[in-house]
Amino acid sequence: MTHFVHPDEVRSRFSRAMSDMYRDEVPQYGNLMALVAQVNAEVLKAQPALANAMAQADELDRLDVERHGAIRVGTKEELSTLRRLFAVMGMEAVGYYDLSVAGVPVHSTAFRPVLGSSLNRNPFRVFTSLLRLDLLADEALRAQAAEILARRQIFTERALALIAQCEAAGGLSDAEADEFVREALETFRWHSEATVDAATYDKLHKAHRLVADVVCFKGPHINHLTPRTLDIDAAQLGMPAHGMDAKEVVEGPPRRACPILLRQTSFKALQERVNFPGSGDQGTHTARFGEIEQRGVALTRKGRALYDSLLANVRSMGNAGSASANYQDRLESSFAAFPDSHDAMRQQGLAFYRYVLQQPVGDASADIETLIADGVVRAEPIVYEDFLPVSAAGIFQSNLGGEEQKHYEANQAQQAFEADLGAQVHDEIALYQAMQDASLQAVRQALAQADVAESVA
Repeated sequence: MTHFVHPDEVRSRFSRAMSDMYRDEVPQYGNLMALVAQVNAEVLKAQPALANAMAQADELDRLDVERHGAIRVGTKEELSTLRRLFAVMGMEAVGYYDLSVAGVPVHSTAFRPVLGSSLNRNPFRVFTSLLRLDLLADEALRAQAAEILARRQIFTERALALIAQCEAAGGLSDAEADEFVREALETFRWHSEATVDAATYDKLHKAHRLVADVVCFKGPHINHLTPRTLDIDAAQLGMPAHGMDAKEVVEGPPRRACPILLRQTSFKALQERVNFPGSGDQGTHTARFGEIEQRGVALTRKGRALYDSLLANVRSMGNAGSASANYQDRLESSFAAFPDSHDAMRQQGLAFYRYVLQQPVGDASADIETLIADGVVRAEPIVYEDFLPVSAAGIFQSNLGGEEQKHYEANQAQQAFEADLGAQVHDEIALYQAMQDASLQAVRQALAQADVAESVA
């Protein structure tokens, strides 16, 4: 009987290989990893309670391996095949993100594990965007871009064969898994040779820099990888000293005692040499950068509605992309309305928590807050594993050139995206709700079983 490698292990091998490749291609990524490791070590040393809480929640081991990547594709066929490729690694499409409302002509999902055990094993995720040529005003340019994209094949023949083999057999052997990682990595590799001439590149670049990035190359090079930090503000301040040109503002909610959702920053994209075919012309392309993330607790629908309303209030007062102290002051002032303690967020139903039995004696029918107050149950924040469309667009814009801002009508197209993907995307909030519900059910079952055992005794 063939022994198949678990998808979690395939994902771990792939994420390590991706990190090694990106470090070779973008040396500053190594500096970024060193900075984040230093900041995390300092935070854990200074905050032993946090270190203990993370250890109890099995968060420490995944801290150093936690990173996400981002990729942009041009056709529905590329998106659908990526879904199949990521499925080999136990990653499914979670969430729908419309970035067009922030001036970026793409819509996106995140491929990631969905089970808690798989997230703890390796939470690697890839934010994947599909170019929306329908948003380009120039009809002739749309047709030209579509024709260019139709000519390319971003997957190796062997990668496609191994995907099909995994689907048919139910898995890959150890040797096949290693071969799959090597072949799949080729899709994400940087190619300095453009597939179009300089004039075509310039025309697409003027339409939108991201359009040129997607259309003009052999494949959808990974445009960043992201380590997780425990103090993104310290990392932001430390980037210049490590030779990195930090973007002006940290995207997402303001600094808080109890972090929520996701905060992101990056060093700005590097100018990389590009060779154009036929003429010997050379140019530069700006696309790849290094990002840092700080993750907090996942919010319920009620919590997310409050977050969105507070952020909309701040953005309505002025340019949300501004790095001015005025914007940061408005952000902090507005978010003062969002409770900043885990007890308050939990009691008000704003965030999700995993409930863990501390002692096997208690009333199984008691409400959860009573069980927590009595020390029977511990509540652990459930880490937010997904993304924020406004923050993602802010990162994209800052690395496509800060002066560029296109305007598109709000035009969500989730059904069209899912049709191109070949599957429905998971509702991320429903996944967190299921995690919380399962943990609460496990606590009540354990207490009920203890009650039965005690009564029999």
